[in-house]
Amino acid sequence: MLEHAAGQPWIYPVLLVFFFIDGFATILPSETAIVGLSALSLHNGQPNLWILGATALVGAMAGDNMAYMLGRKIGLTRWKWMRRPKVQKMFAWAQYELDKRGAVLIFTARYIPWGRVAVNYVAGQTGFRHRTFFFLDAFACVTWVCYSIGIGLLAGQWVHNNPLLGVGIAVAFAVILGIVVDHVLRWWHKHLEKKDLAKKDQAKKDQAAAAPTTAKAPTPDPQELTQKAVAGVDLSKPAG
Repeated sequence: MLEHAAGQPWIYPVLLVFFFIDGFATILPSETAIVGLSALSLHNGQPNLWILGATALVGAMAGDNMAYMLGRKIGLTRWKWMRRPKVQKMFAWAQYELDKRGAVLIFTARYIPWGRVAVNYVAGQTGFRHRTFFFLDAFACVTWVCYSIGIGLLAGQWVHNNPLLGVGIAVAFAVILGIVVDHVLRWWHKHLEKKDLAKKDQAKKDQAAAAPTTAKAPTPDPQELTQKAVAGVDLSKPAG
């Protein structure tokens, strides 16, 4: 059935919707689809890799920009799943990283399923310039499509006589590599965050060290001044 579907013309519109939905709601495994079909194409010639790549690119970009528009229109708390602690934590992380290094985050988040959805929503909600977002996302999606097709072709070459086994190997390889990439990117962003905090702490220390220290004259006791004035000596004024 999988091999038969891969050769049908309706597979491309279905995949277009598939990739589109995955851009703003991570409920469909888009990486698995493109990797598995790429491995199958290596043996059967179907689906066409160029059309598959173009379909994935258009669908992914449309889904990412839909998430951006939803973030701008509805914010980050409208739906129940958005209010979950884990999702809110992801939104907070995305907002912090966007403020610090928006271009790097938009590019790398494309490789983190939940991360890219959070970044796209937050980019829209915080008013990140849409034109800039569009071009950064387009570049990220192009590299993501090439990366996914490359994994499918590489893993599919290991099994020549059983294309479906090649699909299984390609998907398993993509999942493992995806987990590794996910952890590496998260570690890298956390490392950058720690560097930012260290710079802030050092700046505060430098500012405190450079601040002038002026000793304040002690404030005279009003009761003591009154007693001295009664005695005929008012020491609140300098002696002349």
